[in-house]
Amino acid sequence: MKNYLSIDIGGTEVKYAHLSSSGKIINKGKIETSKNKVDFLNSIDKIIQQDVANLKGLAVCAPGKIDKTKICFGGALPFLDGIDFAQVYGDKYDFPIAVINDGKASILAESWLGNLKGEKNCAAITLGTAVGGGIMIDGHLLSGVHAQAGELSFMICDSSQAKTMLGSMAYRGSAVQFIRKINQVLHYQDETDGKYAFAAIKNQVPEAVAIFNEYCLKIAILILNLQTVIDINKVAIGGGISAQSILIEGINTAYDRFTTIDNPIIGQTLVKPNIVSAKFRNDSNLYGALYNLLLQVNNEK
Repeated sequence: MKNYLSIDIGGTEVKYAHLSSSGKIINKGKIETSKNKVDFLNSIDKIIQQDVANLKGLAVCAPGKIDKTKICFGGALPFLDGIDFAQVYGDKYDFPIAVINDGKASILAESWLGNLKGEKNCAAITLGTAVGGGIMIDGHLLSGVHAQAGELSFMICDSSQAKTMLGSMAYRGSAVQFIRKINQVLHYQDETDGKYAFAAIKNQVPEAVAIFNEYCLKIAILILNLQTVIDINKVAIGGGISAQSILIEGINTAYDRFTTIDNPIIGQTLVKPNIVSAKFRNDSNLYGALYNLLLQVNNEK
């Protein structure tokens, strides 16, 4: 039986899965993200060739602004700029191809089959190498005039470092940097080991807890800033670290403390959105990319 191939291009890993039209994952895998265009396209070719005879369509999500099937600036992966998947693969294969920004893919996934299903005004935030975002208003995906609505990574959080990305949400909200910071402070050799970092938090290691609380506050303030502009009902937090229940608890606690104790006028004025974990967590983008393809195949918006 033929199925769809969904590919999620991340700053650290490329995840992929074969899925049915109902969203059932048949199999999945991941590879390390290549650091140049030639190696990257070769790696994508290998993924497609694994089961090309049984493919009904190719769904891709990637960082950066997307113009139909073309990536315009690849965020943390600048070599992606200019890659048009329909142009690269359209002549080779007789199946539909769709491409979407990774943040927008996450909210499509959660509104289709996840924890935002039935919500007309909501947002999805993906915490990974950087910070992805997707927004739904009145039941429609918000793209913006220039297809860049939801680019949360470019939000400036620290004006003293506004000239570099160190002052942006891409760095300050990065799950990768958050984990690295804890492991560095604890002098742990594998700076990317999230399990070790969260074990330290759960064991109440003071240095880890302090970094954790600081990180939760950054994400809580990001959600608060979104709420001042778009007034949504629910936010789903995705990315690998969202599997840790203490993260969602920590963000909610930080939000409540900031808006009731630190700055109560905010809590008296703004209604807090419901902050939950994304159902699909690290797989959200795979589902969202597929749903984007299905919408296009069925000529829906």
